[in-house]
Amino acid sequence: MAQKNTTLKLAALTSSLLLAMGAAQADTLIYAGQLIDGTGAQPQSKQTIVVDNGRIKAIVDGFQQAESDDTVIDRRNGTVMPGFIDMHTHLTSQLAPGGYIHKFTKSAADVTINSVTYAEKTLHAGFTTVRDLGDSYNASIALRNAVNAGKVEGPRIFTAGKSIATTGGHADPTNGAKEDLYPSPTPADGVINGPYEARKAVRARYQDGADLIKLTVTGGVLSVAKSGQNPQFMIDEIQGIVDTARDYEMKVTVHAHGKEGMMRAIEAGVDSIEHGTYMDEEVMDAMKAKGVYYVPTITAGKSVAERAEIPGFFPELVQPKAKAIGPKIQSTFAAAYKAGVNIAFGTDAGVFDHGENYREFIYMVEAGMPPLEAIKAATHEAATLLGVIDDFGTLTVGKRADIVAVSADPLADIATLATIDLVIKDGVVVKNNPN
Repeated sequence: MAQKNTTLKLAALTSSLLLAMGAAQADTLIYAGQLIDGTGAQPQSKQTIVVDNGRIKAIVDGFQQAESDDTVIDRRNGTVMPGFIDMHTHLTSQLAPGGYIHKFTKSAADVTINSVTYAEKTLHAGFTTVRDLGDSYNASIALRNAVNAGKVEGPRIFTAGKSIATTGGHADPTNGAKEDLYPSPTPADGVINGPYEARKAVRARYQDGADLIKLTVTGGVLSVAKSGQNPQFMIDEIQGIVDTARDYEMKVTVHAHGKEGMMRAIEAGVDSIEHGTYMDEEVMDAMKAKGVYYVPTITAGKSVAERAEIPGFFPELVQPKAKAIGPKIQSTFAAAYKAGVNIAFGTDAGVFDHGENYREFIYMVEAGMPPLEAIKAATHEAATLLGVIDDFGTLTVGKRADIVAVSADPLADIATLATIDLVIKDGVVVKNNPN
């Protein structure tokens, strides 16, 4: 009996060793005619990416011979890149004519179900990770959880939940509504006044399950309020949010168009600024000194400016702001890039149609950023700002296998990123249209 037990133990040990050595594990081999790794390095030709158990196992020169059980994805005639990261989306909404009445007509269920469609479009456009910077009903948190559980198809989501505003400010959900239709919002609803309530709002977002904090330190284009750029938080309120967020290991980003709001936010220690329309040299110098990232959202600016010309698309208070602020973002981006500000890719998708996130690449290149750097902004730089660069964001051995491909060379024509042929997220093929 003892000899039999010893034989069984040896057989089990041998089986375990074979599994550990990969004897029973098939790989996925991705042949890349051109490989852009997202680090900003020059592209490499004729490479093989070896994927095992959702991560990049190896990257080797040439087209590695496949074993009998391996899966081969042939992109020898295309360009392979890391999955893109959009640092500014709103997956639970999409701007449309008459959309300003939706807060009175759409339920939480409506918003959540619509978000599933928007998430799928975003993933199929090549964006394997997004930051969601403002929702209703905590729908983006539920969406994130459903994606993580494999219940619905979508990008990896880092969400702020409800944006934090001040009374009457951009992201106050009661703007434009009769008092009897909405109760007075509280910090739990994302509206604060004073540093005490600022802290309470952060804790409410933590309680909701948010990943980060987003606040609106200036007026905004689309809110039903007069100013699109005035400061709307006092420095002690922003500081209260930032200090509390740090206790909960949450990063803080701010919507900002006007200079004074940006300067207060930078002084308080925020991690990134969204839009940044009226930033000047002083703002840029302060951002560089503190390592604050800029997320431009050029596409949103152009989109609202275009739609402001459509009669009735926006309320009367919104139209002049859209016409004045929207067109300026691209030139602000050009100046910030030239000045050496840290830039991470972000679009504000939801202000325009989901799935069109690629447009930001085109506008960035138009404004003077080389295509390779634009891709880096949507991979390495975005992952750095998220704090996940050790896990994904570049095609590097050991990282998650988030991979996209196109049939042409985006360095020759950035517009080719409008048509993504291959999407892999965590080593799972989501989309594969052979070129």
